[in-house]
Amino acid sequence: MKAWQVAEPGEPRGAMRLAETARPEPGPGQLLVRVRAAAVNFPDALMCRGQYQVRPPLPFTPGVELCGEVVAAGGPAEGGRSGGPGGPGGPGREGAGDGVPAVGDRVIGTPLLPHGAYAEYALMDAAAAFPAPPALDDAEAAALHIGYQTAWFGLHRRAALRPGETLLVHAAAGGVGSAAVQLGKAAGATVIGVVGGPEKAAVARALGADLVVDRREQDFTAAVKEATGGRGADVVFDPVGGDAYTGSARCTAFEGRILVVGFAGGAVQAPALNHALIKNYSVLGLHWGLYNTHDPQAVHRAHAELTGLAAKGVVRPLVSERVPLDGAADAVQRVADGTTTGRIAVLPG
Repeated sequence: MKAWQVAEPGEPRGAMRLAETARPEPGPGQLLVRVRAAAVNFPDALMCRGQYQVRPPLPFTPGVELCGEVVAAGGPAEGGRSGGPGGPGGPGREGAGDGVPAVGDRVIGTPLLPHGAYAEYALMDAAAAFPAPPALDDAEAAALHIGYQTAWFGLHRRAALRPGETLLVHAAAGGVGSAAVQLGKAAGATVIGVVGGPEKAAVARALGADLVVDRREQDFTAAVKEATGGRGADVVFDPVGGDAYTGSARCTAFEGRILVVGFAGGAVQAPALNHALIKNYSVLGLHWGLYNTHDPQAVHRAHAELTGLAAKGVVRPLVSERVPLDGAADAVQRVADGTTTGRIAVLPG
């Protein structure tokens, strides 16, 4: 099969090489899936550089999110498993009702590294393979998992966003930022999106943001204060870090919550805790991947909620480009460079 591989860390465009490799074999509790679409994520670039918290053995195939069709199963995992509500076998499942995805089922989720998503076939943990929402096509379904789960847990579980509150979203036209805009609007919040450039501003408006601030043209801190009558944002969704965090701390409301989601800007800020004390706001860290081990049922419930919102047309992942498999390295590089909007989907077929 064809698969992209990284033999040495580096920038994605140079480190990724398209090669002919053996098709992986599923072990107990694993699925072999034919990749129908892979969504490009910023962590893919970090993994290519050797800078991500997960460092698969070299060589590895990158790609952390996919929509695939089950081709084969490796048999039951030791001790067995059950699907449970909202997971495989729960509401919304497209295949058989035995709690295990069946051959032919369309599923989404994260592949098992080192056999990542930028390939014709990949491996998945059967317990972490979710039914693809019928309302979404392959590319959209592939992009629903990581970004939307991150936004869902951040806004609802960590920040407890309430209707009528003001939500400030950085990188509002990006993959996870666009998810936060849509889910913030679905929750009844007033959404202020911060972007870089007029093209991204138009995207954020189309996503439903009530106010869009181009940080290249305006001081977003002043714009937030003006829009809220000096009160500030109740919740800040920050996947950028650096100056985005610093400016957000200056325009966070009394009892506001700043969600630290990532550092796409490249700088890891050092929060001034005395400032948090004086202004009475909270700084909340969010590492969504930990919920897969600490509270997997919550991940299943979030998937069921997101599937329902997709069925109603309330959320729909923004897929800005669909590229063939041989365009994957360039796509990952462009996401790393911050020149894209929404999600790029790689279509091996």
